[in-house]
Amino acid sequence: MKNLKTLFPALICALALFASCNNKPKEETTTVTADSTAAEASYAVNTDNSSFVLWKGVMLGVKEHVGKVSFKEGSVTVKGGQLVSGNFTFDLGTIAPLDTNYNEKSTKEKLIGHLSSADFFDVANFPTASFVVKAVNGNSATGTLTIRGKSNEETLNNIVISETDGTLKASGQLKFDRKKYDVKFDMPMKDMVISNDIELSIELTGKE
Repeated sequence: MKNLKTLFPALICALALFASCNNKPKEETTTVTADSTAAEASYAVNTDNSSFVLWKGVMLGVKEHVGKVSFKEGSVTVKGGQLVSGNFTFDLGTIAPLDTNYNEKSTKEKLIGHLSSADFFDVANFPTASFVVKAVNGNSATGTLTIRGKSNEETLNNIVISETDGTLKASGQLKFDRKKYDVKFDMPMKDMVISNDIELSIELTGKE
């Protein structure tokens, strides 16, 4: 009985503490959204060195090549810091490797020639590639990517936009399967496999 007398007060205190903890107001989460009252602004993409696409291709287990491609033209419309629409054309004649994975037999010039050939992007017949935004969802956008005359829906992710005094800065990432665009070249040696995925990082500036 003595033990019960000491147990009841402790049990009551525990229940009271449990109830008070469960009655605490829930923490609210804040979702950052674009300013719906802001006006739309359209920008022409600069085609100088301030706008480019970084690309990466990987030979699995061996090495990777990275480089950049310039914009031929493009336009972007934004509202309140969020992408609304856009279309971009890339000049494949400007393929420029940036990595150092080369030697006397495998030079940058040979890589450029191979990427420009019919084995890869067939630049003589398809000198440009393009991406046209179709729909935007937060910091992602789906659109039509066209390479070698083949078009597929792809997603541009991690879009970041800033506007200052009539100047736009924007970035985003896109990954695509090269074989969907007839870029089907494979190494003749089984232990040297080229990844099907090509990764793009888009960096651009624009003026109103």
